[in-house]
Amino acid sequence: QVHLVESGGGLVQAGDSLRLSCKASGRTLSTYVMGWFRQAPGKEREFVAAISWTDSDTAYTDAVKGRFTVSRNNAKNTVYLQMNSLKPDDTAVYYCAQRRFAGLKVRPNEYDYWGQGTQVTVSS
Repeated sequence: QVHLVESGGGLVQAGDSLRLSCKASGRTLSTYVMGWFRQAPGKEREFVAAISWTDSDTAYTDAVKGRFTVSRNNAKNTVYLQMNSLKPDDTAVYYCAQRRFAGLKVRPNEYDYWGQGTQVTVSS
């Protein structure tokens, strides 16, 4: 079992920045990839970013490229999502997820464990 806890969400204005954190506990040695997803009201959960736990590989959805940066601290079992130049369209609940196999996948069903989510609201 892996337990994931997100933090750092909040209410900000367009153009502001936020940094989300996701701390993992439990069987973290099984981690190959950590991902960030988001889900807006009435929409499906969508991929935002992912990072390999063993090398420098990262992936982003086009909508956040150049604005969001995913990073990790293996010693702290924590993954981060730095979000800059936030837009109202970024408003959603943000989830982190752990994948036990290699490959920066973008579909939610390819991840094994999920956090409870943290709300990000961007006002115009």
